[in-house]
Amino acid sequence: MLSTDAVDRRGYRRSPVTLADYRRGCPPPNKGRTFPPEPLTPQEVYALMDACGHASAGRRNRALIMLLWRTGLRCAEALALEPKDVDLQRGEVRVLHGKGDRSRVVALDPAAAAVLEVWARERSALKVGPRRRFFCVISQPTVGAPLHSAYVRELLKELAVKAGIEKRVHPHGLRHTYASWLAEQGTPVHHIRRMLGHGSIAITERYLDHLNPADVLAAMRAVPWPEAPPPSTM
Repeated sequence: MLSTDAVDRRGYRRSPVTLADYRRGCPPPNKGRTFPPEPLTPQEVYALMDACGHASAGRRNRALIMLLWRTGLRCAEALALEPKDVDLQRGEVRVLHGKGDRSRVVALDPAAAAVLEVWARERSALKVGPRRRFFCVISQPTVGAPLHSAYVRELLKELAVKAGIEKRVHPHGLRHTYASWLAEQGTPVHHIRRMLGHGSIAITERYLDHLNPADVLAAMRAVPWPEAPPPSTM
């Protein structure tokens, strides 16, 4: 007999990725491996969101991707949000317990707020209580249960395949994408530091230099190189 947590509202076995015990006690599959950052282009992020579909879960997942991209939140920070932490009217998201147990408020632009508003209305229609996480399970019998980071990681892998994106797509990559875009737009580094929740500007500067060494690349492109000699007439 399967427990109620192991089946969905239709009585079918749920994917192990959606269960709280998924990979508990196991080492991370990428332990000991390092991956270079691969920020996504805006077109690639929109392709991910288009691949979500238009059902209730699709609206939730699209809003989550938009939030990760437009705020730079860590995955765990986004999944810990409650409705009271997301102020769509003011365009603010409050992180109460970020890394190092630091709190911060991040900005949410109007276009991103509109996508989250669609999910907020869907969430209300599904009668998910206000004390449940903003992004939560919406299938019976576990409506309102927290989503887990493992689910989001697997989701982004599947969406990347559907969208035809060959880069490694993962939640923290959307944080990279956010930081890289802000740097390209000339956003002051101290503003980026506050939005990312870093402990110091030095950390943010190293982070950005690793992601998008724009000044160095621009200088290298401007280096004069000798022109090719004229073709020989011999």
